[in-house]
Amino acid sequence: MTFKILTLNNIAVAGLDRLPRANYEIASELGRPDAILVRSADMHKLDMATSLLAVGRAGAGVNNIPVARLSERGIPVFNAPGANANAVKELVLGSLFLAARNLIAASAFVRGLQGSDEEIDKAVESGKKQFVGFELPRRTLGVVGLGAIGVEVANAALNLGMRVIGYDPNITVQRAWQLSAAVQKAISIDELFSRSNVVTVHVPLLAETRGLVNAARLKLMPRNGTLLNFSRNEIVDVAAVVAALDSGHLAKYVTDFPTRAIKDHPSVVCLPHLGASTEEAEENCAIMVAENLKEFLENGNVRSSVNFPEAVLHRARKDRIAVPHKNVPNMVAQILSTLAAQGINIADMINQSRGDISYTLVDLDSPASAETLKRIAAISGILSVRVLPIIES
Repeated sequence: MTFKILTLNNIAVAGLDRLPRANYEIASELGRPDAILVRSADMHKLDMATSLLAVGRAGAGVNNIPVARLSERGIPVFNAPGANANAVKELVLGSLFLAARNLIAASAFVRGLQGSDEEIDKAVESGKKQFVGFELPRRTLGVVGLGAIGVEVANAALNLGMRVIGYDPNITVQRAWQLSAAVQKAISIDELFSRSNVVTVHVPLLAETRGLVNAARLKLMPRNGTLLNFSRNEIVDVAAVVAALDSGHLAKYVTDFPTRAIKDHPSVVCLPHLGASTEEAEENCAIMVAENLKEFLENGNVRSSVNFPEAVLHRARKDRIAVPHKNVPNMVAQILSTLAAQGINIADMINQSRGDISYTLVDLDSPASAETLKRIAAISGILSVRVLPIIES
């Protein structure tokens, strides 16, 4: 069996190598793909083939993917959470130093100097006072969002001598174990802003996080604060940031998302979306998403999906079916009773739910007939039914 993988961007070879060519056809142009691999290409207007089984994003954010539309069809969207965490952490820390020591403005000042070495030296000595910065120890960093990136940033800032406050009401057990015990917990996001000299945001763009950094919260910060945004542009109310900078309440804004309103502002440092732009991060993301995509296509197992529940079932039999369906009562019973009507025994199974979607994997002692599969597919609420034969590598 050969799976067809459509790539919408250049995907790191290290990731594509996880998909053996004996079983996978990979191309940037092909018809009826089984899966799509994407980085930043906008898929919202893309005509999705009826053959599509999965989408893999070689990165963390999925704002370029129509997740809700794919969910309605029972198609999982995979991403690579944490694979680029170190790259983003290093960029955040570098940007913190840029802001603290006014390095961009200082470098631009030197580039503009004219004259002899003696004249330049004199200009440097007289001009450097305008770039006086601050040191990080004893300053307080507020980290909004304690996922893979936020935890790494928080722990690294502690090692730089900063006090660190974190806020994330949805922190996972895994991330909580990774977070240093020295990171203080804010009881609200407003408390975090009021106690932080520097705030960095590391949350996904959702309805509830859009405009999370607004005028009211910026006013809570101590004067001459610094704001870092390496999540998404829409997390921040840019107009409110400009107003805070112009009033002198906010000293610096460093962001990975330039816009016309801020790119030339003297107190703003704009970077060209460099968050995951390292060779290592691109490879890590590609490897992670390719491996999870392969496991789903071949065995139906789900890891690191943004819309499907985690569902991993050790393969007990060669005959397996995967059934995504709506998260409503009596779905599993109907699936199993339909299989029982053919006299099929269940060797093993798993059912997991996430939001409106449930996902059922069933290992069978004997194969389901085409008629049985058709009857399962006809059950109200079933999104799709897929037979998963063992793939010979």
